[in-house]
Parts: sequence; C-alpha cells; structure tokens
Amino acid sequence: MKICVFGASSAHIDDNYIKIVEKLGEEMAKRGHSLVFGAGGTGLMGAAARGVKRGGGYIHGVVPTFFKENGIEELYDKCDKMTYTETMRERKAIMEDEADAFIIAPGGVGTFEEFFEIVTLKQLNRHDKAIAVLNIDNYYDELEVFMQTACERKFVTRSCISLYTIFTQIDEVLDYLENYVPQRVHFSRAKLGD
Repeated sequence: MKICVFGASSAHIDDNYIKIVEKLGEEMAKRGHSLVFGAGGTGLMGAAARGVKRGGGYIHGVVPTFFKENGIEELYDKCDKMTYTETMRERKAIMEDEADAFIIAPGGVGTFEEFFEIVTLKQLNRHDKAIAVLNIDNYYDELEVFMQTACERKFVTRSCISLYTIFTQIDEVLDYLENYVPQRVHFSRAKLGD
C-alpha cells in the first residue's frame, strides 16, 4: 500500500515526535508499505522518510520546484522517486492521487490544510481512502474538541467526523489502514445530516 504521511517540516520540534514518526516509517516499510510525502528532509517529513528507508521501503517525494530553487526547505535526498511540481496545489493533487491511505502526523498550518482538504474531498465522495490521525503526546486533543464543538453547533455533521479516525499508537494506525473497508457516506448525509 502507498501511504501518504502529512506532518511537520519544522526542525525545531521536540525529539519525541521525531522518534515516534521514524518508528512509524520503519513499521510501514516492515509491513510492506511505501511512502508518498512532501519530500522534506527535516521535521516529521524527514523522520517518516528516514524510518521507511531504514525499514527498506520505497519512497516517493513530491515537491514544488521553487522549494529547491529558493532553498525554502531541505529536501530528503534518498527518495527512490522525486517528482517536481510547479505549484503547491499540484503537489497535493499528486500525493492525494498516488496514495492508497493517509496518516496525519502532528504538524502546522500546512498539515492542517492537508488534513481538512482530504477530509473535505472524502466528504464530497472524491475518494474513499482511509484517513488516520496519529495523536502523539495529545497533540490533536484540541482538534477533537474543536470538531465536536462544530458538530454540536451544527457546522459539521457526525458523519463527517466519522470520515477519519484518531489513534495514539503506531500499530493501531497501521492495523486500521490495512483492514479499512471503504464506506461511502452520501454527500447529503455528510454535509447536511447527522
């Protein structure tokens, strides 16, 4: 399975996040999965790639050319395949299309945007792939509270929240992805119903 991991590019985050996402990548590879990611060499992007490489897995990095040209981010230089795009939108589209499943690791605004986009696309029946959130050190607890509040106030439906699952353990994430059975939620139910 090709798994897209979205996560922080920051090199300044706590080392515990790095270690856990490296372990995630290694376990992905040991289970026979490959990585599709944003090609970053630092933060949790780099950690996922290093882990997959250590486990002997295949890595496809996708990055806009201006990242390389403008030195925006250090790229992971051991990708088996590197795809350069013109725009961030094209980058996301390739990762979304190529992936069979998604893991959302802790991250900043870019990761939040990626998470909400793939959930929105799933809500609109543009894909029916598994979305797992890896909640390291309670990072996404407030997201869970926020989404419940949005539900209670009728901005988001319960069906929409069911489109992704939050986990705290690597094995739980990978077991979920490997055993995932697509269950398309009709647009009207995800958008307007319960």
